Amino acid sequence: MITPDRRLLFGGDYNPEQWPEEVWADDMRLMKEAGVTSVTVGVFSWSKLEPRPGAREFGWLDRLMDLLHQQDVGVVLATPTASPPPWLGRLHPQTLPRDENGRTVWWGSRQHFSHSSSAYRHHAAAITEDLAKRYGHHPALRMWHVNNEYCTFDHGDEAARAFRDWLRAKYHTLDALNDAWGTAFWSQHVSSWQDVIPPRRAQYLRNPTQLLDFRRFTSDALLECYVAERDLVRRHSPDHIPVTTNFMPLWTGQDAWEWAGHEDVVSVDSYPDPRDPLGGQYNAMIADMTRGQARGPWMLMEQAAGPVNWRGVNHPKPQGLNRLWSLQAVARGADAVCYFQWRQSRQGAEKFHSGMVSHAGAEGRTFAEVKRIGAELAGLGEHVAGAHTPSDIAVLHDWHSWWAGGQDGRPSSRVAYEDVVRAWHRALWEAHLPVDFAHPEHDLSAYKMVVAPHLYLLTDAALDNLVAYARAGGTLVCGFFTGVADADDRVRAGGMDARLRELLGVRVLHEWWPLEDDERVDCAAPGGGLSFTGSLWSEELTAAPDAEVRARYRGGELDGLPAVLRRGRAWYLSTLPDPPALRTLLADAAAEAGARPALSGLPPDVEAVPRGDLLFLLHHGRGEATVPLPDGAAYQDVLTGDEHTGTVTLGRFGVVALAPRKRGRGAA
Repeated sequence: MITPDRRLLFGGDYNPEQWPEEVWADDMRLMKEAGVTSVTVGVFSWSKLEPRPGAREFGWLDRLMDLLHQQDVGVVLATPTASPPPWLGRLHPQTLPRDENGRTVWWGSRQHFSHSSSAYRHHAAAITEDLAKRYGHHPALRMWHVNNEYCTFDHGDEAARAFRDWLRAKYHTLDALNDAWGTAFWSQHVSSWQDVIPPRRAQYLRNPTQLLDFRRFTSDALLECYVAERDLVRRHSPDHIPVTTNFMPLWTGQDAWEWAGHEDVVSVDSYPDPRDPLGGQYNAMIADMTRGQARGPWMLMEQAAGPVNWRGVNHPKPQGLNRLWSLQAVARGADAVCYFQWRQSRQGAEKFHSGMVSHAGAEGRTFAEVKRIGAELAGLGEHVAGAHTPSDIAVLHDWHSWWAGGQDGRPSSRVAYEDVVRAWHRALWEAHLPVDFAHPEHDLSAYKMVVAPHLYLLTDAALDNLVAYARAGGTLVCGFFTGVADADDRVRAGGMDARLRELLGVRVLHEWWPLEDDERVDCAAPGGGLSFTGSLWSEELTAAPDAEVRARYRGGELDGLPAVLRRGRAWYLSTLPDPPALRTLLADAAAEAGARPALSGLPPDVEAVPRGDLLFLLHHGRGEATVPLPDGAAYQDVLTGDEHTGTVTLGRFGVVALAPRKRGRGAA
């Protein structure tokens, strides 16, 4: 549970340093009106707190912290280290990162720091420790927020030295490194640690394992920065003050499975495109992924109350969509719903990014919707805070596999890892099947079905784990180009690991046949069953004698060869079926495994998600949808107090949070 009092946190990034102090009183009034319980302060305040080297100007923050405490608004206090002041880069140019071409990334934006710079780490620790000493026991403090959206890469000299140290710790000897990197190819053998550099600009394709290890190093180097600041704020705070940092969803730079183990609260920023007809599915996927990393409740650190400012065309959210996606996050495990930011900026690069209080002010539609959401969240905490969202299905996801499989020199540059994962999650979401995300080395025994959409790289431990899961009776469904490489990005004998081939019923994998953007393959089940088209990928393979061919390629070079295989409770899809077919295939496998939707008979645009003692029904359509309820059961919507028996009708972007009447729940 994120809060000990079973309240859901509601608020957003608050940047009062952008405004005259006379505006603060109005902020407090509007926060109370909106039901704000928490604000994040200080994310980008380093130059305000330390305008000159060694100076400390905490007076404004003292007044703000006291004011927020008086208003009973909790503070998520950020260390300001994501955006160093200009003087740091001027006086210590080694703190500025360099890109792969050797060009300096200058100040003038944000995240302009080298994670490996000793000068950066020294100054970041100094401001963090002074902040923690001053406010670690302040009564307004509810949580520490370290840095912000860690996302920097550095190819400079100090990073090169740190990379070599990281490699020495991993490989110990140059012989081991040469073996792992396959340096016999293209005369890349290194005879001195000084020959090892970050993967800078090169004449042609760079060493794949060097690239992979540099990704791993970067994630670890950034994690070192986080842990250093985390330990500093913990040292000066009571034990019950949790620490977090916010992930960016599906960003390649951090191994979030590793990072999550170092956080007290796992938090994420989620910005679905309001014009995307599947924006609700994307929002659900990010929630499921973050809940999996947290192994329970999590924090929505940032979302937009309206438009963002970084798409080519930045559309506002239609009326009701902000509420729908906020309550969807709660249904899928969020104990905190927050925004970037509280008051929309009038200057700076994000002045057209929305705020809870928009440029229209308190009279605007955005603020009216924010007030409604705040009031509804106030009544939900007692029902759901700290509760898990149950799932029978796990979707496997691994950053290392993504890093390795997304490099140049692969069979197809058109295969995007994140798109394949989203396609499989979409199929399960549209089949109304709740899912968790899990790492392939996690304990999977609690799940009735596990799906691996696209895991190019699998470690020996992961492969043994999947085989053991399937042999213990679990249903495993694997997508194309899975189990191809080992942890060093070395292609396994046979083009797919032998353990996986045996499990899935693949006797020989002859060739991969990637497809062009406009190319499709026809597939049909023997005996006139399911027919579908596949995109992105196909494979020329021979099935094992005891494998069941559930669909074959029809026409073209692969005519008659297996497209979908099954052996026992293990399935293999050697192409990406069209969305309806993928939904049918996964739903059939789930039904056989005993995984069921939370509610039967759901209309296509409605999702049903149980959490705590509530059943959330969320309508992603603009018309009306009628949902059948279990026979004889009476429910009360805790959001409105309305009672429902037999059916419930949802309007445009409608949401109900149903509590069974037999439990005596009244209106919130």
